[in-house]
Amino acid sequence: MTYLKKYIRDIPDFPEPGILFRDISPLLADSAAFDDVIDRMTERYQDASVDVLALVESRGFIFGAPLAHRLGKPFVLVRKPGKLPAAANSVEYTLEYGASILEMHQDAVSAGDRVLVVDDVLATGGTLAASARLVEMAGGVVAGIGVIIELTGLEGRRHLEGYDVFSLIEY
Repeated sequence: MTYLKKYIRDIPDFPEPGILFRDISPLLADSAAFDDVIDRMTERYQDASVDVLALVESRGFIFGAPLAHRLGKPFVLVRKPGKLPAAANSVEYTLEYGASILEMHQDAVSAGDRVLVVDDVLATGGTLAASARLVEMAGGVVAGIGVIIELTGLEGRRHLEGYDVFSLIEY
């Protein structure tokens, strides 16, 4: 999967000084590369015991929706505060450059549902740990966490111990 790195652009000092942002815009602009990413994620999860996918705002939506479609599974959304219309659980978490909150509808998953959490990047692990916590608060079981890019130097996996984490590309 290292060839996919040519579709990831480095943007220094975004969104704040000292942060090296990995921009997926070139990947999204190349339909063959995007299709390959979805194919490889599908191969990874096609035989997994998964009932529903939880897609993390916002770039998790981009990769998770076609993945859910190919797997023939429903998906639910993990969103920033104030974006969901029904009763939602909230979790506060830390980012590489601050803190934030994520929410998921309380009835998004049923008790015992096996949930695959999907996002574009695993950095510090805060966003994905918060998403996993939301799944568990709703009664679901995190069956796995799938990302396109993992920034290994930030050691985000340490916040996801006990979860099956898969990444296509490592930096």
